[in-house]
Amino acid sequence: MSRTPLTRSVLDEQRVALGLPPHTGAGEPGELRRSALEAVLAAWDAGAEPARPVLKGAVRHLLDRLADLAPGRSVEVRVPPYAAVQCVGGPHHTRGTPPNVVEMDATTWISLATGRLTWDEAMETGRVRASGQRADLSAHLPLPPG
Repeated sequence: MSRTPLTRSVLDEQRVALGLPPHTGAGEPGELRRSALEAVLAAWDAGAEPARPVLKGAVRHLLDRLADLAPGRSVEVRVPPYAAVQCVGGPHHTRGTPPNVVEMDATTWISLATGRLTWDEAMETGRVRASGQRADLSAHLPLPPG
């Protein structure tokens, strides 16, 4: 797995290759990750593969957004190998495997979070693995723009 971090230069290289303007926002991680999402969606629309650090940044941005919009620790959402967050209010775990786990690949997560894929479609096709009573994220997806 590539260990290249998401930097302004990595992001700008991807954006320019896709015909997007370079990132003009702050160079802090949250801003780079938000800009990475736009680059990932543009890459997919162009039939291209996003650079791995850009994809990771987009995943992280959307997971952080979910955790902000659905605060709590009762569900763990995993997008290996990129990131995981705990979210959704209710009872939470303190040790071991959490009772409510949702796991998927990066493409599925970004597609769900942006409304390009519905929760029901993802579940029916086996693109999401969800266990536990609180593991249904359909009430929280797609995420509102922001």
